[in-house]
Amino acid sequence: MTTETTKIDFYILPSAATSARLDFACKLTEKAWRLGHRVYLHCSDAAQRQDLDERLWRFKGESFVPHSHFEDEPDGVIVMGLSEAPASHQDLLINLDLKVPEFFKRFARVAEVVVEDPVVRLAARESFRFYREQGYPLQDHKLQRL
Repeated sequence: MTTETTKIDFYILPSAATSARLDFACKLTEKAWRLGHRVYLHCSDAAQRQDLDERLWRFKGESFVPHSHFEDEPDGVIVMGLSEAPASHQDLLINLDLKVPEFFKRFARVAEVVVEDPVVRLAARESFRFYREQGYPLQDHKLQRL
């Protein structure tokens, strides 16, 4: 993907809880999956990925969002990874790390999920500045409630 096609969306949540990032990632993943998109969830570490995995199983009682770890099924529709560059995923990247992954530009869309936690906000500002300096189209979505 080029800078003309990769779109970057920042979702700004009205919460200081870092767990709200994972809850919102679940909602965004479900919506994208129902619309027929492939999703790559980029996690910061194994603990975050495990937490996200558990949330994807239980976040909504009446729905099931099929997902897998990158190591188990790299070509799955919804994949959770750590530092791996996903070979076949090019649709939606939900970045839950605090830095921009090197492989982001291969995706059509990147979602950055921001909460009011100072560490997360600072990282988001740095990411926003990076994307803007590179010429990527940016959109922010200030959510009123979760």
